[in-house]
Amino acid sequence: MKANTQMFIEKASLVSARVHRVKDMASALSFSIDLCRSKLPCEPQMAVEQISGSGGKEISLSRERVRIIAAPNLDENDFARLAQGCGKTKDILSIRENLRDYPGGIDMGVTLMDFGIAETGTLVLNSDSEDTRLSTMLCEIHVAILETSKIRETVLSMADELNEMIKQPSSYTAFITGASRTADIERVLALGVHGPLELVILLVEA
Repeated sequence: MKANTQMFIEKASLVSARVHRVKDMASALSFSIDLCRSKLPCEPQMAVEQISGSGGKEISLSRERVRIIAAPNLDENDFARLAQGCGKTKDILSIRENLRDYPGGIDMGVTLMDFGIAETGTLVLNSDSEDTRLSTMLCEIHVAILETSKIRETVLSMADELNEMIKQPSSYTAFITGASRTADIERVLALGVHGPLELVILLVEA
């Protein structure tokens, strides 16, 4: 297991992912909040956004002040912990549904990964939920939380687990290797064209 973890860190780093070890889920969520708070808010796509606050009430947020973290696939307890941390200074809004309602962009997506593949530094995520898919694509920074016990050496070594994930005809399994990038235009590397500018992987010891 330790060998797989070390290989995963090395391979993920080669594709420009930032990998950090954390001791538990609480530490991962705290790290995510601090990272979001340290970045500049998304460049606003509109002067003021109307979004749904608590209780469905429509509120206006200036993107010059407020950052948004989307975490749709966290369980109830972990999302509550995230929301509590975000609300301490009222400069970060945590959301977990209706991500299409945020056309101005999302500062950070926080997702819990299903597996990691050491050989390529790849993350595997059940993305059947549209909100989960959007949280990994519409954000500037994607924070992927992965338990070290779920790192497999190769994709072939997890064939049975992958078959289990895609049993349903409508299943959508995502393989994520590094941040979004392309060199299609004049062979110049551009980051964030199809997704996040940055991928941060938090390895939880488990």
